[in-house]
Amino acid sequence: MRIEDYPPQEPFSEVGKRYHDEAMRLGAGVVGDDHRYGADPYQGVALYRPAKPNGRVLAFLHGGGWTNGYKEWMAFMAPAFNAAGYLFASIGYRLAPQHVFPAGVEDAAAGLAWLWRETGRKPVFIGGHSAGGHYASLLAVTQDWQEKVSIPGDAVRGCLPISGVYDFTAGSGLSMRPRFLGPGETERAASPLHRVSGRPRPFFMAHGERDFPHLIRQAEAMEAALRAAGGDVTRIVLLGRDHFTASYAGGEPAGPWVPAAIDWMNKQP
Repeated sequence: MRIEDYPPQEPFSEVGKRYHDEAMRLGAGVVGDDHRYGADPYQGVALYRPAKPNGRVLAFLHGGGWTNGYKEWMAFMAPAFNAAGYLFASIGYRLAPQHVFPAGVEDAAAGLAWLWRETGRKPVFIGGHSAGGHYASLLAVTQDWQEKVSIPGDAVRGCLPISGVYDFTAGSGLSMRPRFLGPGETERAASPLHRVSGRPRPFFMAHGERDFPHLIRQAEAMEAALRAAGGDVTRIVLLGRDHFTASYAGGEPAGPWVPAAIDWMNKQP
């Protein structure tokens, strides 16, 4: 889908505009199939198919502070994973402030369920950058959404958040309350750190060495919470990377994240 065909979203910040431009530059020429799982233009999935499929799927959710972003941002990641045999999918979702929690994560669940059925019920790994890492993690630690979208508990095999957000409660380090939380006391319900239910799915967590300090602290706390619940957790620090360049690592075949992520997924049952 062309960016100009989307309805308007919140104006980009200066750093957001730079990220948008770079993500689109990196993904230029990467062609996928565009599909719909809902009526809203943002409720779409872009599929990037490997020449030699290995029977597994990586679904990714873009960042953008819950108010910005396009599924097309993640196209730059597809070639590296296609080369390893993974079908790569970028799932879009409705944005705040027009659509507040839990609309975005419900969209992520619906898109994931569509993907699982569309790909013949193949094992799916879910990941995301920043806000997308938040939604992916929330789905990975909770069990109450799968029945609603009619997929089994073992459909999602693991979670790969990059620079994810895990906590919105007091002490999270956020400088302001994100608008996607909407009215009411939704902070705890939206926080993966406080929603770990039963034994969580395996996690392969990553963040930049120079990421936002509060997100580094949140990642450390999330790792501890997952381990305390008996989870299988790997956390890597991307040396020299900040919040945005950590995302770009998602498309670097010989970079610090892609080979490690592929090796980790290949080892999962």
